Amino acid sequence: MSGEDDERPPREGASTIPEATETAVIIPVAPAEMAVSKHRLRFDVAASKGVPAHVTVLFPFVSPVDVDDQVIARLAAVFAAASPFDCTFDRCAWFGDDVLWLAPERDQEFRCLTEQVVEKFPGYLPYGGVHDDVVPHLTVGESRRGTVGDLKAAESDISGKLPIVARIDHALLMAGTDQPDSWRTVARLPLAEPRSVAIAP
Repeated sequence: MSGEDDERPPREGASTIPEATETAVIIPVAPAEMAVSKHRLRFDVAASKGVPAHVTVLFPFVSPVDVDDQVIARLAAVFAAASPFDCTFDRCAWFGDDVLWLAPERDQEFRCLTEQVVEKFPGYLPYGGVHDDVVPHLTVGESRRGTVGDLKAAESDISGKLPIVARIDHALLMAGTDQPDSWRTVARLPLAEPRSVAIAP
């Protein structure tokens, strides 16, 4: 066991946010922040809660009160079995006139990660099972937080900053509430690095 393992603080899990009401498993896409952050803060409710630019792997996930070492270990094993990859976000897309999003060029890898997490946690379906096909995407904004015209202006601004290339090498288990700035990282889940799961302090 390495010195890093010895010095790792004990996991407090979702109890680090006692009021947390829900959790999510996401892939953060840090290189996209410069292009989308100002638009997400206006038009994406997740951004106002403190969730970074991301592709969702599974939401909703395990209730915060049930997140323990065993849950995190099972979840970490899924990502440890996957290989990191480079992904290009080269176009904007829409769900009707309601949601503006960035499309990952390698969406199959994200689909596989979702399928594998659901296989480990069959009681939790993406978005509660309301969609027949779950399309991997990075949400920029929703029309309920602005007009379609607002989102089209955001699309024009972002399109001039594409493509965005990101190294996909870890996921995050996050927990929070509906309140602004309430979401926090519970665990960092590296791809293909099973011994380096970092638990958030």
